[in-house]
This record gives sequence, structure tokens and C-alpha cells, in this order.
Amino acid sequence: MARAGVTAERLTLAAAELADEIGMENVTVAALARHFGVKDASLYFHIRNAHDLRVRVALLALAELADRVASALAGRAGKDALVAFATAYRDYAKAHPGRYAAMQVDLDPETAAASAGVRHAEMTRAILRGYRLAEPDQTDAVRMMHSTFHGFVSLERTGGFRHTPRPADESWARTLDALDAVLSNWPQR
Repeated sequence: MARAGVTAERLTLAAAELADEIGMENVTVAALARHFGVKDASLYFHIRNAHDLRVRVALLALAELADRVASALAGRAGKDALVAFATAYRDYAKAHPGRYAAMQVDLDPETAAASAGVRHAEMTRAILRGYRLAEPDQTDAVRMMHSTFHGFVSLERTGGFRHTPRPADESWARTLDALDAVLSNWPQR
């Protein structure tokens, strides 16, 4: 029987909060059971396994980030939209490092298609239409943008920029300037 107050949604949120505190790689069913003061086995009434829990946290994080990005993008176009999207992305990763890590979980195609990842792609493509990019260039630009954002955020999170005195915020601003320049002057085939 399920313990009163323990639901799949509460488990997911608790796992996300725990991931932000101790790292997604340290979130286990046992750690979550301790958090709720129950035995591990009682959680399996609500989740299938640890992978299911990681997927649930990934889906939560994708939805949260999509909401933040959508709010940041409202009424913006061109470089303003690019900067708003990128800043919302970076700020989310900094505020929620465990949830951000969870978003890197490889989702099966059906789960991915039903996730907020689709909203992320739509918002990214909307920005790129402002740069007058069509397929197949849009796909290449989406991949470049995600690689840039993820690479910068990942290096920043792991201390990769601490070896120089230049503040990461200044490099971030220049990176976005450069990305805008590339998108504005996309090479013709």
C-alpha cells in the first residue's frame, strides 16, 4: 500500500531538489526513500526503477526550462531573442545543476516526442527564422546553438573558466555576440 502523501509527482520533485543539492548521479531510490522516511520497496508503487525516476526528473526539468525560455522570449526577436533564450538557459543550469544534468538523459523517441523538448526546438527554430534560416541550415544552426550553450554551461559548472581572471559573464556576452554574427552571416551553400 502507498504511504500517505507519497505520489509520483512528489517523488519526482523531491528527486529534482535532491539532484540540485547532491548531484543527479547521487540520486538513488534508497536516498529518496530516506528523504521520505520509507523503505525503498514502497517507492516502487509510484516509480518503476531508478531509470524511470531519472526520466521523470528530466521531463520536469525540460518543462521548467521551456516555461522560463518562453517567458524570456515573449515579444523579442533577432539578437534580443537569442540572448534571452541563452540567458534563461544558462541561468536555469546555474540555479538547478542537478535538474540540468538530468536533462541530458537519453529519452526514447516516444518520450522525447511527448516532452517539452519539442517546445525547446520550436522556440529555437522561431529564433532562427528571424535570421532567415531555412532547412537544412536550421538543423545545423540548432545543433550549433545547443552545442555552444551546453558546452559553455558545462565548462562553467565544472570550473573550466577559473584559470583566467576574465569573468565568465564577459566571455558569455562575447560568445552570444559571435553567435549572432554567425547566424546573421550564415554561409551559403
